[in-house]
Amino acid sequence: MRVRGEARIDRGVQAGSAESRIEVAVPYTYPEETRAALTHAVRLAEGLNARIDLVAVQPVPYAATFGCPASTHAFLVAQLVELSNACPLPVTAQVVVARSREEGLRYGLRPGSTVLVGARKHWWRTAEERLARQLARAGHKVAVVYV
Repeated sequence: MRVRGEARIDRGVQAGSAESRIEVAVPYTYPEETRAALTHAVRLAEGLNARIDLVAVQPVPYAATFGCPASTHAFLVAQLVELSNACPLPVTAQVVVARSREEGLRYGLRPGSTVLVGARKHWWRTAEERLARQLARAGHKVAVVYV
């Protein structure tokens, strides 16, 4: 697997053991859809010892050298910081630089994760719905949250 760059932002740690903590992963797609998935995750985990993993993948084409332009990376980190600051639950945000979104999510998500994917409802299958199907085939528990 060719995954190189990673930036993590940890915000808030709740008391309690790590074994009893519920973890929900939210892949970053677009700001509005991701915000809706985070809001839904907060409603689902209300009153529980929960933590959210926010994972953004910066794909780098095979023709390009493996790296991420500083401006693109800084913009993505700023987006994640804004989203995680608006969430009342503890959020661990990470940016993964990979050759494809699927490869980056394979690296960024724990096996068998509970994943909430934000999407817009259309009569055709959207990229987010295809992503949810790929994650479900990979063994994750996936739900799609429509905006």
